[in-house]
Amino acid sequence: MSDTIENTAGDTPTIEATQPVEAAAVEVPSYRQRQTVGQLFRTDLGFIPVLITLIVIVAFFQIISGGLFLSPVNITNLFLQTATYGLLGLGVALVLLLGEIDLSIAAVATFSSVIMANLSEGRFNGWAAPAFVAIVAALLVGALIGVVNGFFVAVLRIPSFIVTLAANIAFSGLVITLLFGQATLEIANGFIDSIAGAFVSYLPDVLGIGLPTLAVLLYAGYLVLNYVRRRNAGLRNPALPQFLALIIIPILVVEGAVYVFENLHGVPYSTALLFGLILLFWIILTKTSFGRHIYAVGGNKEAARRAGISVVGIQIAVFALCSLLAAVGGIVEASRGNSVASQIPSQLLLDPIAAAVIGGVSLFGGKGSVWSIVLGILIIGSLENGLALESIPADRVLWIEGGVLLIAVIVDALLRRVQARTGR
Repeated sequence: MSDTIENTAGDTPTIEATQPVEAAAVEVPSYRQRQTVGQLFRTDLGFIPVLITLIVIVAFFQIISGGLFLSPVNITNLFLQTATYGLLGLGVALVLLLGEIDLSIAAVATFSSVIMANLSEGRFNGWAAPAFVAIVAALLVGALIGVVNGFFVAVLRIPSFIVTLAANIAFSGLVITLLFGQATLEIANGFIDSIAGAFVSYLPDVLGIGLPTLAVLLYAGYLVLNYVRRRNAGLRNPALPQFLALIIIPILVVEGAVYVFENLHGVPYSTALLFGLILLFWIILTKTSFGRHIYAVGGNKEAARRAGISVVGIQIAVFALCSLLAAVGGIVEASRGNSVASQIPSQLLLDPIAAAVIGGVSLFGGKGSVWSIVLGILIIGSLENGLALESIPADRVLWIEGGVLLIAVIVDALLRRVQARTGR
């Protein structure tokens, strides 16, 4: 009896065997062959292009600023300035993974912070609520708004662009109403001001050094255990140099950042909160069925529905999480300025969305990582910070940011087309 073994990709010729298949000497194609440039761009490059862009930007501003850009003072200021955008961008990334959009994050963030400020200052009934009560109320309001947005999108099937745009307009008006005609409202609560305030917003050294070090050690240990487990199971592992790079680069980056922070005041509370939440949602997205369902719904909603996934439930939950994170960002921003304002900055909406897209989260859904937010926020923050150091006018800063965003979207669209043609 003759069995035929055929490579469906067409890379190897048909092999005729006169013995059982198990005993046939099948030539396995090598996966370590050198790739051409075209083949390289037909693969998933991940965060590499974004990381290279960030390195180029940092090196450029470090040179033209005479070494000021990477000074401890400037790096700390950079992270303090971008913490709010990172928190809102994290929520935006979750929604983008569904192939949807949320234009209400800035208004929700400000509205939630106004709720917190009014409660803590006793402007509703004359009783100043404790900081914990005010913060929890703000978070619950944010989550509830997200549930309502998700209901209109998932159940009534109204486009998310329209739903969240309407929410943005409505809550912008409610912010003005709840401030009772005031342009700003100062927050005198010491605990709220300490979250991201200018003077008491840094972790103790034992936590500022210990927590990041523990995190990267656990990360390295997980990679090593996974590598050994896959090798013992006969599964494919990355090449050793690539594997070592996956361990060494994060350790160098994290410990380098901690060193810079500790040379000034320490790790800011808001930075620790941002990275803690990013780590939490990375675990949720990659290690739980809920996270896998988010990617499935974003990749193909109808296929996810036929696979038994509750598409409606996933959409409502993700919009709720997005608005909850927006509320967290609003609290951090209010703490940083020790006040809330009736005027909602346009950058509070635009920068988080731009950061997610520039970082590599696809506008078409189903592709991206929450760690993209770090790269995206650092690119935007570095551009704004570096250009400010050189006294570049604000209008030109916006030109440059818009150009970078457009390039990121074009690259994402072109790569998806190339990968679609090759069946990836």
